[in-house]
Amino acid sequence: MQMVNEDKKETRTVTEEEELPPLAAEETVEEQVPEEIVSEPTAEAKPEEAVAEEEEAKPERKKKEEEEIVEERTYTIPLGRALVRPPNKRASRAMQLIKIFITKHMKLEMKVSEEEEEEELPRLIISQELNQRIWNRGIEKPPRKIKVRAAKDKDGNVTVYLA
Repeated sequence: MQMVNEDKKETRTVTEEEELPPLAAEETVEEQVPEEIVSEPTAEAKPEEAVAEEEEAKPERKKKEEEEIVEERTYTIPLGRALVRPPNKRASRAMQLIKIFITKHMKLEMKVSEEEEEEELPRLIISQELNQRIWNRGIEKPPRKIKVRAAKDKDGNVTVYLA
């Protein structure tokens, strides 16, 4: 093992019998072990009442989400027209086709002019799973068709999920 003395710019060989100074030994151990393992977890125990309140809050959120859904439909969207585009634009065209299809079939109102920005219009939200499924095989080979579930909430926002 070689040690470099930074002050004198010397390199010398250290045998296994020689010991490192205590500080240097501690530094090498800390460098090898990630900080997550070195730091001790805090042992703060939550009161039983706080845990019970958190458990009760979770089902309420789910109920609110379920109540907000006004309309839910399942569609099979044909994406064959995306193949008409050049190979390096097919997946993005498939995403455009999904947006056009859902806008038309879920009767989603889109922006007509820039003056109406004060009003919040309904939004189209595409889930990350659906996006990953379209782009899974790359930009050149999107799927020919895809089955989706579109859910409209009480505000008029439409969320599209993979079926």
